Amino acid sequence: MAKLLWGNVYYKDIFAGCLREENNQQISFTYNDSYLNSNCPAIAYTLPLQNTPHISNLGLHPFFDNLVAEGWLEQAQTRLLGTRITSRFELLLAFGYDCAGAVSIIDPEPAGLSKAMLDLQDPKEMAILNNRASLSGVQPKLTIIEKNGKFIPSKVNELSTHIAKFPSQGHADLIINEYLTTMAFNKLLPKDRVVELKIGEVSGFNEPALIIKRFDRSIEGRIHFEEFNQLLGKVSTDKYNASHKEMADFINNINGCLPIETYHLYGRILAGFLLGNTDMHLKNFALFNINGVMRLTPSYDQVAASIYNYKTIALKLGNTTNLSIGDLKAKHLIKLGEEFSLSKEAISMQIKQLEKNKEAAKQAISTAKIGQTKLKNQLVEIIEKRWNGTFALIGQNL
Repeated sequence: MAKLLWGNVYYKDIFAGCLREENNQQISFTYNDSYLNSNCPAIAYTLPLQNTPHISNLGLHPFFDNLVAEGWLEQAQTRLLGTRITSRFELLLAFGYDCAGAVSIIDPEPAGLSKAMLDLQDPKEMAILNNRASLSGVQPKLTIIEKNGKFIPSKVNELSTHIAKFPSQGHADLIINEYLTTMAFNKLLPKDRVVELKIGEVSGFNEPALIIKRFDRSIEGRIHFEEFNQLLGKVSTDKYNASHKEMADFINNINGCLPIETYHLYGRILAGFLLGNTDMHLKNFALFNINGVMRLTPSYDQVAASIYNYKTIALKLGNTTNLSIGDLKAKHLIKLGEEFSLSKEAISMQIKQLEKNKEAAKQAISTAKIGQTKLKNQLVEIIEKRWNGTFALIGQNL
């Protein structure tokens, strides 16, 4: 019989319980008695404190499934384990020390890693040998730390402080796109919170990187947050199988989350559409959960995906699925505000804020010291076209 997988789960480095593969192919998570008696919080909204095990019949529970790496990093980690097909549980056990948020998963009997299937000429793949980190998203990225003013890849049992994203094959300007789009987003919503990022160098790499400060790390260590995919109990592959309204309903109906957060979330979605960000799925929005109080994390992953011909809006908008951003109308955005339980006055306030700040957003793109003129012009054109074609008409329809 094959050996059953299991690992220890920690919340902010406190032993919380055991994640285990059962004989009937179920996967269970069971809180440790000492954790239950410690007044510590549940490790996840969908995993409340209880004496009996939480059982999943379909692979990892959604909270844990969303901690597993995606895309380039998932593929590289699979090769590092020496196999072409690896279960998500195996990946989580091998690389679960430095995950998003406050939870980590440690394999008490770690499997050996192999260089055999890695590209030994690629410093990014070699860096994975020396860390135990798990990140979502499809593009090449690594966890890094800042030491003496330099950024270096994090090592085993070393908690990262930043994330480095690298140019993506097929979209070489992707990191510049994200940098410029984020700068513009910051201007559109100057009172909102946005991740801190810059274009810089990582020691040992001969290509630039987008260096992002982790908002889930502090001097004290890990900070607890959950993506909406986790909060809504969806596995990673279901991040597009949802609507914007589901996020607003969660905020409006959950204890500990202020209704004002729906207003801020609405503003973020509008700003994203204005900037051509069609890829705003459930894993791109998240809530801190600190002492029972939930609030939006800083905005992250702002990319004008529409310039790469990704025209379909990620989530269901109103009653419309797979809506092309070219078909986005004022009525859709008004309906979205109504689904968020926002008044006409609140919807109007968000639109007026964007109108007031859109020139500053365009200026931030045009005057940036980084980026080719062609890309900058494309991004500015997206704002102008989307405003004139959709946003400018909202006032007439309210």
